[in-house]
Amino acid sequence: MDTEVDYDVIIVGGGVAGLSAGIFTARHDLETLVVDSGASILRRNAHLGNYPGFPAGVNARLLLEMTGEQAERAGCERLRGEARRVASSEDGFTVVTAEGDRYGTEHVIAATKNATDFLEPLEGIELTERGKTFIACDERGRTGVPGLYVAGRLAGKPHQAIVSAGHGAEVAVTLLEDAERPFYHDWTTPEGYFTDRDREVPPGCEEIDESERYRREDESRAVTSEYFAERHPDGQVTHPSLEDSG
Repeated sequence: MDTEVDYDVIIVGGGVAGLSAGIFTARHDLETLVVDSGASILRRNAHLGNYPGFPAGVNARLLLEMTGEQAERAGCERLRGEARRVASSEDGFTVVTAEGDRYGTEHVIAATKNATDFLEPLEGIELTERGKTFIACDERGRTGVPGLYVAGRLAGKPHQAIVSAGHGAEVAVTLLEDAERPFYHDWTTPEGYFTDRDREVPPGCEEIDESERYRREDESRAVTSEYFAERHPDGQVTHPSLEDSG
């Protein structure tokens, strides 16, 4: 690809932090691209036991796949590849992949585990070392570079998947606020919840009637049942050092 394609948001990292962020930005009408190298640490997990909503736990690779479909349903584009460089541009940033493809964007959310080299050309980046390398940011993921955010482990958050997913969502909401996008709650309510009180439906909310509620519930049950109908085919990935020793 020689021509640069423009997005509102590019998310580098396709784990739960990056995908959760993308669900929120895409649902609120920001053109969002998730660049996923396929290296989420969850792929090494034998069984994920503490993610809410799964009383007996869940296959971690299945969780990633389901979250990925949710991001796509929200409107995210997904690109399997590696971001090699993020450079400042006149309109924000240019993300360059290992294949040499270039993508322009106004905002970047970095949601890799600990990879930072692709960001280091940016003026204003501050690295912190605590056994691992992190990007210095405030609690909501803002860095010293306007328009650049970090989410999940790269922001120094604990390893737990639910913490990373929650922080990815929080960073996305922060971006929406900073960009002054109309936003209130990510909330679907029964018909009349706002309008029967002579209130406009706030940005980010939606009222639906009973038939639409049942339709969505039936779709949810069908999609979820299909995912869990058989054992997930992807095998567990081991630690790179163990692969090297083998």
